[in-house]
Amino acid sequence: MAARQDEFERVAMPHTRSLLRVARRLTSETSRAEDLVQQTMLLAWRGFDQFRAGTNARAWLFRILFNAFHAEGRRTRAVVVPLDAREIAAETNLHRSVEIAEALDSLAVEHRAVLMLGVVEGFTCKETAQILNVPIGTVMSRLSRAREALRARLTPVCATKGAS
Repeated sequence: MAARQDEFERVAMPHTRSLLRVARRLTSETSRAEDLVQQTMLLAWRGFDQFRAGTNARAWLFRILFNAFHAEGRRTRAVVVPLDAREIAAETNLHRSVEIAEALDSLAVEHRAVLMLGVVEGFTCKETAQILNVPIGTVMSRLSRAREALRARLTPVCATKGAS
């Protein structure tokens, strides 16, 4: 049992910060995000015997996170996620950070998810498709639409600021 726990801590625990970052973008409040990550880690622990050594543990954990999120979503609908105050304080340009966060929050959950996984967390389109359990073409089109929507939302702001 101790060897299994040590292996789980070595494989899974280093990814909690990334899981929490994505969970905060998916949920409406920090406590819900923390609960989602805790649920993810519990499910990962329970299913750790199904994890194959040598495979991508990070992708496996994100798959569990999104499955837990969607299971929760069937019970309750997701709402807009406020930007965490600690994240805002870390940015040098507070106003711009808020605008970007609001633009990101305005996206559909499906578009936000592919952006967070692909752009922020660095997963490939193939890995993102596996995590979300959708075809790679769907990931690519959602990523394109999400980028287009962000560009459309943020470009007027940039153009207006440049003209002042």
